Amino acid sequence: MYLRILSERQTPVVVQLRDGEALQGWIEYFDDRMIRLTREGKPNLFIYKHQILTITEKSRSRAPRNGKQFEAEGSSEDSPA
Repeated sequence: MYLRILSERQTPVVVQLRDGEALQGWIEYFDDRMIRLTREGKPNLFIYKHQILTITEKSRSRAPRNGKQFEAEGSSEDSPA
């Protein structure tokens, strides 16, 4: 279901492969064994699902939420800057 939503909305994603390589594009097609990653200005790729570690939505905007910068894990918002 999640892959279908990503595909229908042409959501930009980052596909992290098991070998450490990260690929960016959007999922145009998928089936039980693979996905087709469409990329602008680069060849489209068919990637077997067993090669994929994660698929993460790429943020469309670099602007921080609520006007605040994201802080590193473990830091407190109350600590002085």
